[in-house]
Amino acid sequence: MQALTALIRPKPRAWYSAPIPAFIATQTSRILGELTQANQHELGIEQRNVWEEEIEILKFALAKFKGWLHLEFTIPRIGHRVDAVVVAGPAIYVLEFKLGDQKITQEARNQVWDYALDLKNFHQSSHKPPIIPLLINPQISTRDWALLADTDQVHRPLLVNCDQLREVLERCQAEIQGETIDPQKWQAAPYQPTPNIIEAARALYQGHTVAEIARDDTDTAQTTACLWEIIQRTRNAGEKAICFITGVPGAGKTLVGLDISTKPLDPSSETGIRPGKREHAVFLSGNGPLVAVLTEALARDEIVRLEQKGESERIGNARRRVKAFIQNVHRYRDEYRELNQAPPEHVAIFDEAQRAWTQARLQPWMARRKRVPNFHYSEPEFLIACMDQRPDWATIVCLVGGGQEINQGEAGIGLWLEAILNHYPDWNMYVSKRLRHHEYFLNQQNQNSMSTEELWQRLELRPRTTFEPNLHLAVSMRSFRAEKVSEFVDALLALDQARAKNAHEAIAAQYPIALTRDLQMARNWLRQQARGSDRYGLVASSKAYRLKPHAIDIRVDVDPVHWFLDGRSDTRSSYYLEDAATEFQVQGLELDWTCITWDGDLRYHREGWHKHAFTGEKWTHIRNADRQKYLLNAYRVLLTRARQGMVICVPHGNEQDPTRKREIYDPTFEYLCSLGLPQIN
Repeated sequence: MQALTALIRPKPRAWYSAPIPAFIATQTSRILGELTQANQHELGIEQRNVWEEEIEILKFALAKFKGWLHLEFTIPRIGHRVDAVVVAGPAIYVLEFKLGDQKITQEARNQVWDYALDLKNFHQSSHKPPIIPLLINPQISTRDWALLADTDQVHRPLLVNCDQLREVLERCQAEIQGETIDPQKWQAAPYQPTPNIIEAARALYQGHTVAEIARDDTDTAQTTACLWEIIQRTRNAGEKAICFITGVPGAGKTLVGLDISTKPLDPSSETGIRPGKREHAVFLSGNGPLVAVLTEALARDEIVRLEQKGESERIGNARRRVKAFIQNVHRYRDEYRELNQAPPEHVAIFDEAQRAWTQARLQPWMARRKRVPNFHYSEPEFLIACMDQRPDWATIVCLVGGGQEINQGEAGIGLWLEAILNHYPDWNMYVSKRLRHHEYFLNQQNQNSMSTEELWQRLELRPRTTFEPNLHLAVSMRSFRAEKVSEFVDALLALDQARAKNAHEAIAAQYPIALTRDLQMARNWLRQQARGSDRYGLVASSKAYRLKPHAIDIRVDVDPVHWFLDGRSDTRSSYYLEDAATEFQVQGLELDWTCITWDGDLRYHREGWHKHAFTGEKWTHIRNADRQKYLLNAYRVLLTRARQGMVICVPHGNEQDPTRKREIYDPTFEYLCSLGLPQIN
C-alpha cells in the first residue's frame, strides 16, 4: 500500500514559487533552470524564450510589490497551467501571457477568466479574497481598466499590454481594500477540485493523479488506491478477480474507472504502473454518447499538445489511440462473441454495470444484427467468460450506480453475481457492502433464479468473497456548489414537498434554480449566469414530443460530440440553445448550467405523478411499471446534469391545441412554485 500511495499523492502545484523580492533578485537563468527541470517534456528554444521574456516583464512590473509569485501554476481540473499567480496584499492576480498572438480573442479572455474562477471555486484560501485575471498581449491598446467584480469577488478580465502591466497592477493594489493574505498559508491551503467527467478524463490522460483532480473530502483517491492494490495482488498471484464499486450519484465512480484505464500496467514495477505506453486496461461503457464525447475530447487534446510541440498528427490516429483504452462495451462484446480468443487487456472496467443487457434482450439483437443464432448468454455472463479466457490473470471492475435506469432490458447487478457464484468458483470477489442496498437491486430482473436475499447469503458464505468498505464512494462530487442538489431532486420527484422545500432553501444561495414559463427568458437567464467558458444548454425528456411548437423537436438526434465539445460559434453546440439533448445523450455527462424544458409526459397530481407517452395524435397513459420508472428516472437524469445551477421551463398551455391544454402544464408549474423556486418573467 505504501508504494501505491505515491499514485495518489499530489504534485507541487507551481513549477516555481518564491517571495517577490527573492524572485526579482534571482538571476533569470536560474529561474529558467527551475522551470526547465520541472518540465517533463522536451523543451524547445521557443518556449525557453517565452519564459525568459515573461520573467523580465514580471521583474519590472512587480518591482514595488511584496508577496509571492508562482510560475506555471497547475490547474489539473482543466488540464492547464496558469503562466503566473501573484498573491500580494489583499488580492490574488492571475496572469496569462499571449506574447505571440496577433489579435485578442474571446477564447484567450475566457481562458484567464476560467483560471480565476477555478481558484475561487476550488482553492480553499481563494474563496474569499478578490481575484483579478489579467490577459497580457503586446497588441492591446485599450486603457479600459475598470475593476468590475461579480458577487463572488472574481473580477472581469483586464486586458493590458506588457508596458502597461506595472501601472495596472499598482492601480489595482491601490484600489482594492481588505485583509492582507498570508502568502505561505495561501500556498499551503488545499486545492479541492471537482472536475466534470470530460475535464477529469483530460487531466488523467495527461498524467495527473486522482488526488490532484478530486476534492480532499471525497473518497475517490482512497478507493482508487484500494483498487490498484487488488489489481497488483491479483497480478502477483496469477489469479482472477472481480470488484464491485458502489457510490452515490456523482461520487466519482467513472473517475476511478478512468484512472485505472489511463494508467498502464507493468509486471516488473513495484507499484504495477509504468509511465509511457498505455496498455492492458480498458474502460467499457454501454453509454455511446459518453464514449464518443470522451474519445473525441482526448483525441482533440492530443492534437493540440502535439501542435504546441511543433509536431503534426491526424485526428484519426489520435482517436485510434484513445479507443485502445475507452471503448463501447457493445462493440467490445461483438468482437469476442465467438469466445475463441482472449482479449488483450488484463483489466476491464465496466461502467454502470447494472445496465448490462439481459439474455432476453441480447439474444434477438445478436440474431438480428450479428447473425449469431441461439446466443444463450446475458451480457454479464458473456463478459466474464471473455476475461476468463486469459491464461495468466485478469481483473474485472464493475462500477455500480442506482436510480439511473432509463431503458428496458437492463440486467441488474444480480446477473453478475449469479454468473460468478454458479460458474467461476476460483474467482476472487471484492464487494462493497452497500451493494446489498435496495437502490442497487431496484432493477433486479424477474428471470434471475435467486432472490436478492438468496444471492447475498451465498455471497457471504463464499470463501473467496471479501467485503471491502473502501469500494463504496459515499460523497457526491458532482456539484461543487451544493452537494444537496441530488437530495432536492429526489424529494421533488418523490412529491415530498416539505423535504424538497427545505433542500432548496439549503442550496439556493450557492446553486440557483429558477422557474419560468417563457423559453426565451430561460435562454437569457442561462447566458447571464455563464462566465468564462461555462457551458450551458437545453435538455428535455425523450418523451417530450409536444415541445415542437417551441422549436424543440427531440426526434431530431443531437450529436453529443458537437453538442458537448464545440464552441459558441457552432450551431450544433449546446451554446446555441437550439437543440435540446435528451436523457440518453446527457447521462454520465454534465453542463455548468441547464434549462430543463418540461413537457406533458410527466404531470403533477396530488396522488402521484401521471406518466404519459405521445402516440399518434394524443397523449396516452403509460401503464407498464418499468416504463413508468424509466420516465421518472429520465427526469432525475435531466435535473442532475447542471453543476452550477439550472432553470426549469414549464410552457404555457394552449387551449386551442388539445395536446397542450393549460391543465396539462399548470399543475406541474404550481407544484414547482410551491417548492420556493424563484420565478423569472
